[in-house]
Amino acid sequence: MAKLILGITGEMGSGKGTVAKHVTLEHKGSAHRFSTLLRDVLDRIYVDQSRDNLQKLSTMLRKNFGEDLLSKSMYHDTYKDEHEIVVVDGVRRMADIQYLSQVPYFKLVYINSDVQTRYERVTKRGENLDDAQKTLEEFKQDNEDESELQIRELKSYANYVVDNNGTFAELYKQIDNIIKENIQ
Repeated sequence: MAKLILGITGEMGSGKGTVAKHVTLEHKGSAHRFSTLLRDVLDRIYVDQSRDNLQKLSTMLRKNFGEDLLSKSMYHDTYKDEHEIVVVDGVRRMADIQYLSQVPYFKLVYINSDVQTRYERVTKRGENLDDAQKTLEEFKQDNEDESELQIRELKSYANYVVDNNGTFAELYKQIDNIIKENIQ
């Protein structure tokens, strides 16, 4: 049976992590996040895991070691992963899909969600140190940061566009259908 690699993309708070969690729990898949490598480095050098610090580190690494540095790491991690279904959470750039699309059975899934819903999710979960206190205007400004700009463009390259403005059940059904369509 072929391995399915689901590259998950979408703007902040669209539901990428929710999809990854669903696949790992309900389909016994595995998940890899682009931000994990960045968070590991920030932890190692004792720097706070704020959104700003994650973006600065990503920019610095890509500027000095190539736009596809993180994609290469993710490519190797997913290629070595022995699970039948693997989620790559946080695809953000064209360089990511150009490299990852070399992995057999890679499918890009764009998670679409409106800005108000995404804002409420991000401030509620407080994943980064600076998320919980953000205003809607600050959140909208974050969506204009360099690390976020290319995400919208990826929608036109996606194999699937999933709507996540409804319930968990509606989201999961869409993901389950994608998996069913691609796993023999």
